[in-house]
Amino acid sequence: MRSRLVTVGNVVRRALAVLAVLVVASLALPAAPASAHGQLATSTPLTGTVVRQPLERVGLYFTEKPAANAHFTLTGPDGSRVDSGWSYGEPKRLDKPVQEYFMVNGTFEPRLYHTGFPAMVAVAHWPAKGRYTASYLTVASDGEAVKGTVTFDYQGPSTAAPAGWTAPTNGPDPALLAQAEGKASAVPAATLDPAVTPPAVTPAPAKEGGLPPWVVPAAIVAVVGTLIVVAARRRPAARPTAGAARQRGGAPRPRSGTSTSRGGTNRRPARRGRR
Repeated sequence: MRSRLVTVGNVVRRALAVLAVLVVASLALPAAPASAHGQLATSTPLTGTVVRQPLERVGLYFTEKPAANAHFTLTGPDGSRVDSGWSYGEPKRLDKPVQEYFMVNGTFEPRLYHTGFPAMVAVAHWPAKGRYTASYLTVASDGEAVKGTVTFDYQGPSTAAPAGWTAPTNGPDPALLAQAEGKASAVPAATLDPAVTPPAVTPAPAKEGGLPPWVVPAAIVAVVGTLIVVAARRRPAARPTAGAARQRGGAPRPRSGTSTSRGGTNRRPARRGRR
């Protein structure tokens, strides 16, 4: 039993050593770059924050100007929409640059974006306190779909809807949906704003290579699992018992120069005195 515990302990130590090596290797290698363009850089309000005063607009800032037929919505706690259209806003400098990657001659090269291009979503009213969600769908200059949500908590006073206002029910433009789904050939070129051009960028040192994020965890699981299986199959050889030894070798012979008494103890023969 003790031998088996020692074996398992050795396997665990080896597994931990392999795990440490793999972790260090994963930290040394760069992550696989993402090639998305025109992504959301920031928003007003920021996602996850609390708003205590009614806002007239919600600002969504992207690394390039959204498409002219982009679709934006703002829904309240009960799921009803409270948005009232959107418009382009004034670009602003980002507090933290956003890095995106471009494929150049088969290699991903990063670029830093310092400017945010906004879509200002008008808010008709704030019906109640709770969680609000701003959703967006647009297409970047490279034809890739850019979509997501920004959620925040509103704890300000309720405001009434404008006279004659009704909650919008319109969905995304079919041309936008077709282009977002990869059917760019079915979308006329006029559906995109001709002013959509990549902003000025600052080149950064290129990063090459990298492993997908699932490789290292999969390798760790495989190595540790293999070591545990090998340890479980290694069973220490059982030591022969005294009974088994007597069966194989017969009864043990008494040592020379000794005699066995009736009581089962060994005594030396008594010496006779001289006459």
